[in-house]
Amino acid sequence: MAGLTPQDTAPALVSVPPHAESPPRRWVRHLFDTSARAGILSRPLLDRLPLRRWVPSAVHSLLDYRGGVVALVSGQLSRDRVARRVGRVLGLSTMAVALFTDTRLSLSRRLSIESHELFDYAHGAALLVAPFALGYARRSPGVAAVHVLLGLSTLGVALVTDYRGQRGLHLGGVLRTDPEGIGA
Repeated sequence: MAGLTPQDTAPALVSVPPHAESPPRRWVRHLFDTSARAGILSRPLLDRLPLRRWVPSAVHSLLDYRGGVVALVSGQLSRDRVARRVGRVLGLSTMAVALFTDTRLSLSRRLSIESHELFDYAHGAALLVAPFALGYARRSPGVAAVHVLLGLSTLGVALVTDYRGQRGLHLGGVLRTDPEGIGA
C-alpha cells in the first residue's frame, strides 16, 4: 500500500441530487420575492408615492382580488339597490383592473403598473366616500362599514406597495427595460 495518497483511500463521494422544493414553498417564496427578478420598479407618482415599498407586488395583487370579491359580495347581500350597484361596480372594476395590470398574477398585461397605482388611490377614495355621497350609509350600515374599511385598507396598502411591472410598460405607453435605479 505504499505510494497511495489519502485521495485514493477516501470513500468515493456520491453525487446527491438537490432537494426539490415543494410547490407550496416555491409559491410562497415567489409571492414574497422583492429582488430584481420580481419585476421592473414603477416610477414614483408625484415624486413621492408610494411612501414605502414594503408589500410585494404579488401580495398586493392577491389583496386586490380579495377586495374586489369582498366589495361585490357585501353589495350583493344588501337590500338597498344603490349599495348593490356600488358593490357590483367597485368589486368588478377592482377585479378587472387586477386581471389586466402588468403584474405576475394577471391574466393579460395591458395596463401599466402606474395606472394600477392611480386606480388604487381613486378606488380607495371612492369606497370611502360612496356610502355617504350616495346615501346608503344609513339604509345599509353594514355594507357601508365594509366599504369604508375596504377603502381604508386599499389606500393603506397602496401607500406601502412595492409596485413592479413585468413588461416595463409605464404611463404614456413607453416600454422601459432599464428602470435606471428608481428609488425604493
